[in-house]
Amino acid sequence: MEIQGYISKIIEMAIDYAPSILIAVVSIIIGLWIIGKLVGFARKVLDKHFDETLSSFLCSLLSIALKVMLFFSIADIVGISTTSFVAIIAALMIGVGMAFNGTIGHFASGVMLMIFKPFKVGDLVDIGGGNKGTVEGINAFNTTLATLDNQRIIIANSNVTGNTITNISGQGVVGVEMTFGIGYNDSIDEARKIILEVGKSCPHIINEPAQGVVVAELADSSVNLATRPFCKSEHYWDTLFYMQENVKKALDAAGIGIPYPQMDVHMISSN
Repeated sequence: MEIQGYISKIIEMAIDYAPSILIAVVSIIIGLWIIGKLVGFARKVLDKHFDETLSSFLCSLLSIALKVMLFFSIADIVGISTTSFVAIIAALMIGVGMAFNGTIGHFASGVMLMIFKPFKVGDLVDIGGGNKGTVEGINAFNTTLATLDNQRIIIANSNVTGNTITNISGQGVVGVEMTFGIGYNDSIDEARKIILEVGKSCPHIINEPAQGVVVAELADSSVNLATRPFCKSEHYWDTLFYMQENVKKALDAAGIGIPYPQMDVHMISSN
């Protein structure tokens, strides 16, 4: 009898709360769908008046705010007193703030990125001397980069502002630094001429600033020639790959080798 009593109470509670739970589930689904549409509409409007970086950041904040509002609305539907709920949240804010101290820092760093704008969406950047990629988005808590090999790097905003930021393409025109090694017995002037000719044949290299070739280092196994042709930012990788391939082919055709590390051993006879 006691078990049957518990079962009856469970059934009664299920019947009492089922409509509210069903309405809450449907409201969540519809609410998230509406939020997605609103954020998408806001993104289109903001893109017309602001750059993509700022509009992406603002839409991220709008999405979070609308979802919080939806959460409170669902709480009302289920029958949870939002007044007491807000009081509980306020009481827990100190503890939550301490627990999510890093998260708050990421948000503050995101605001700094919006204010100082060290880069924008579409820029090729190097963060911390190792995370190199094109900026896909700056969100409330993290920054997303897309690498050349189709990987996605997600970096917390505080780590972005706390590291050295190199904006490779932010100036519109970028220098592509390369070094080519030749043997000590090869002609520096001939190698310089070849590198410059390949540069002239590259469709992406611009005339100003003019490309130059200098002796950067007398290394152990090679004479290293450095060059820095300039191109538009969006052609950085195309220029780099074109020059590396075609300079190698041209040096091979001229009989100028790119040496590998080696050591000459001289045997001296005691006789």
